[in-house]
Amino acid sequence: MPLHRMKKQPDLTVSVERITWEGIDVPVSLDTDWFAYWLKEQPGLDFSVAKPIRGTIHLERHDDNILVRGHLLGELNFTCSRCLDVFAAPLAVDFDLLLKIGRPPIPAQEVELDSGDLDEDYFQDDELDLNALLREQILLTLPLKPLCREECRGLCRQCGANLNREPCSCTAPKLNSSFAALAKLKND
Repeated sequence: MPLHRMKKQPDLTVSVERITWEGIDVPVSLDTDWFAYWLKEQPGLDFSVAKPIRGTIHLERHDDNILVRGHLLGELNFTCSRCLDVFAAPLAVDFDLLLKIGRPPIPAQEVELDSGDLDEDYFQDDELDLNALLREQILLTLPLKPLCREECRGLCRQCGANLNREPCSCTAPKLNSSFAALAKLKND
């Protein structure tokens, strides 16, 4: 869908005043339009939505902090890093995050984060932008090298044939190195 004809991006901002001690639930439905806005802002994304991502974010107040609990389910399209086929994979995201009021502290020197640091973030405004939070949580679940299946055979390095679909008719390359004599001994 061309960007100029996209629907308005869903408003996933929540006023901090609305968040109570008991908490509130925010329904989430992330469809192709939501991902199109994300792609417009970050053109390098290498995945797309296959089935809308749906779920709920629960927000509850803890003193001046806000506890965020989320559960999302959907399906994303990836390009296999071995054979370059596009495939759909399920997405299931569960997260707990504590949002603290203020700015994050800036350490005097470089420090290594521990697992507890990854479950905390900061907010400053009177509204929480859940779009940014959802993007971050989705990115954290993505595979570094997506594979259509674990036993994917990839592409032939010479002719580019997809070895999952067809056998390669290329001949084995001749070895032109100092180890060629050793390879000949191995074959004999």
